[in-house]
Amino acid sequence: MWNYTDKVKEHFFNPKNAGALDEANAVGEVGSITCGDALKLMMKVNPDSQVIEDAKFQTFGCGSAIASSSALTEMIIGKTVDEALAVTNRDIAEYLGGLPPEKMHCSVMGAEALRAAIANFKGEEWVDDHEEGELVCKCFGIDAAMIERAVTVNSLTTLEEVTHYTKAGGSCQTCHEKIEEVLEAVLAKTGALAPPKSHAPGTVGLDAIKPLAPKAEAAPAKLTNVQRMQKIMVAIEELRPQIQRDGGDVELVDIDGKDIYVRLTGACSGCSQSAGTMMGVQAKLVEALGEFVRVKPASLLPAGA
Repeated sequence: MWNYTDKVKEHFFNPKNAGALDEANAVGEVGSITCGDALKLMMKVNPDSQVIEDAKFQTFGCGSAIASSSALTEMIIGKTVDEALAVTNRDIAEYLGGLPPEKMHCSVMGAEALRAAIANFKGEEWVDDHEEGELVCKCFGIDAAMIERAVTVNSLTTLEEVTHYTKAGGSCQTCHEKIEEVLEAVLAKTGALAPPKSHAPGTVGLDAIKPLAPKAEAAPAKLTNVQRMQKIMVAIEELRPQIQRDGGDVELVDIDGKDIYVRLTGACSGCSQSAGTMMGVQAKLVEALGEFVRVKPASLLPAGA
C-alpha cells in the first residue's frame, strides 16, 4: 500500500481544471489508454503576451495521474510559455508534497504533456513521435530521449528507478539491457559513474579497456503512406489467428497519424482482458513499423471521422 500526501488526496478527490477546453490553442497528448496511462493537456495561450490564461486536462490513469495532472494545470496558469517550459516532473511531485517512487511516472507524464502542448502552440513537431531517440520500450512506447530526460532531471541511478519514473521495462522486460545502456551513457556523461581505479605503473586494469565503438547504422528509410498502411494490415493479419483461437477477432478501422483504431469482436468484445489484447496489438504494430503508435478502440474515433 502506498502512502499519499494530503495534497495528492486533495487533487485526486477534487481535481482542478478537469474537462475539455474548447478555446485551447495548445494541446499535448501523451501516453496511451492501452498502456494504462494517457493524458491530454489543453491550454489557452494569449498569442501576444504568451501567457497561459487557462488550462484543462483529461486523463486516463490512477489517482496519482489525476492528482499530477490537476497540480500541473494549477502550476502553469498565469505563467508565460517560456516560464512553463522550465517546469519539470520534480516540480510537479514537490508541489504535491511528494509521490511514491512507483508513481513518479505520473509526474513525468505531466511534464511530457506540457512540453508537447508548448510544441503544439509554437507549431513545432513534438518529439514524442520518437524521431528524437531510439525506441527502447515497445510496450509503453518510451524512447531513449525520454529516459535520458528522466535520469538527468531526477538523478536516477538504477534500472528500477527508471521503471518507476517512466514505466519503461515494466512489462515484458526485454528492454532492460537497452535501458541500462542508456542509463550508463547518461551517468558517464554527467560524471556520476565511479572514476577508473589506479594501477601500478606498467599494468593495465580491466576498467581501462574500452569496448569497441559500435558501428554507425544507417537510418531506416521513411515509409510512404501506402507502405505504412500495408505494414499495419499485414501485422494485424499475422495477429488474427492467435486471437481467433480464443474465440475473438480484431479488425482495422482507421489510421490517423500515430493513432490506429481497431475493433475487437467475438469473445474479445467486452472481455475483461481486452485491454491486454489491445496492448498486444500495439506492441506488434510498434515492432512492425519501428515507430511508436497508439492503438485505440474504434469507439474513440472522433465524431464525423
